[in-house]
Amino acid sequence: MRWTDALRLALDSATRRFGRTVLTVLAVALASALLVALATIVVTANSRVINQVSKGGPITAVRVAAARAEPGQLATDDFRLGDPLPLGEAELTRIEGLPGVDVVAPVLDLGVLAAPERLGGESTIFDRMIGVDMRHPERLPVTVLAGRLPAAGLSNETAVTLSYLDHRGLDADEPAVVLGERVALAHAQVIRTVTGDLDYRGRWIPATIVGVVAQEAGPGSFLVPIEQAEEARQWALGGVGDGEGLPLPSSRYSGLIVVADTLDGVHDVRASIDALGYSTSAPEQLIANVQRYLRVVDIVLGAIGLIALVIAALGITNAMLAQVRERRREIGVLKAIGARDRDVQMVFLLEAGFVGVVGGVAGTALGVATASAVATVVNGYLAGQGLEGVRLSVPVAIVVAGIGGSTLLALVAGTVPARRAARLPASEAVGGA
Repeated sequence: MRWTDALRLALDSATRRFGRTVLTVLAVALASALLVALATIVVTANSRVINQVSKGGPITAVRVAAARAEPGQLATDDFRLGDPLPLGEAELTRIEGLPGVDVVAPVLDLGVLAAPERLGGESTIFDRMIGVDMRHPERLPVTVLAGRLPAAGLSNETAVTLSYLDHRGLDADEPAVVLGERVALAHAQVIRTVTGDLDYRGRWIPATIVGVVAQEAGPGSFLVPIEQAEEARQWALGGVGDGEGLPLPSSRYSGLIVVADTLDGVHDVRASIDALGYSTSAPEQLIANVQRYLRVVDIVLGAIGLIALVIAALGITNAMLAQVRERRREIGVLKAIGARDRDVQMVFLLEAGFVGVVGGVAGTALGVATASAVATVVNGYLAGQGLEGVRLSVPVAIVVAGIGGSTLLALVAGTVPARRAARLPASEAVGGA
């Protein structure tokens, strides 16, 4: 028997038992959809948790601060031993060029006097203001707890941390209570009085609290766009003695957030920056824990997919065993006219393969659609938090594996029924019908 004849017989049998074929295809499709959806979500999570976790985000962010210069660490005579090393655009560019570094985000940390609710009122808080690049929030070790992040370039918006709620005596379990409140932020400048003495004056800037965050960019209660912090620093430097007596960074930035390319690369990136003389910190123990938990999640999702595969395989086997019982006469006739055992087996295997291909195509499409729906919901949540959304990643390998795996699954599940049909004697088949 030619394989084309066997394929025609297999397709004819599948269409004649349309209801059963549809149910079997549906079982394969659901298993394939679950596997494709899980695989897509895992890959997307690994490019997000490992794009947030390993390629930019709170976990792989190495915090860099200026350390005191030591012998052998100075490239020029511009800085004396014991002086902080500079952190400006040149140093930022140099660190960006180190192996394993993905991006570098500058941080500017300044002292600030804050007056909640009323501008320049008596109820004031002395704290720190952390300026960061709000154009790329995905690079920052910042988690939005309520509201959103301030818009880049604006000086009339700020986010606060839970420590601000502690200052106010508010419940940290309800961070949204401060959203929309007005707070005045004051920056000091050293001036000389008419008597020749030094004094301070403040420049008050009204701002609206638009978000409550947990952040590791710096030790401060106020998170603002870096442009606002740079304006405050320039204001302070415009006083007498370039802000002498004020706790200002000696260079343009007080620190950097350096994001490693991969989880495994954090240690090497940190070592390279340490070699330049800067002080670094990174949650390397947390990184190790995240890696372990990611592996656990992969194992759990894989087990769920395996269960779905087993259920689908049992469904195919059961359906085809029922077909062998129902088609005894057909099998007997085929053998009576000269069909060999392997010809009968090929017919049943082609029928199983047809179910696998159709189920795989339908299931893969359904799995991608499911993953897309999940990504849409997640993006809606992230957008509401002022964070960058996820980009659904559907590698070609997943699509090929979804269709090819379903076909292989159906062929394996159909092997036992096909062999049973092939071994059925012609006389017994015809007589038993």
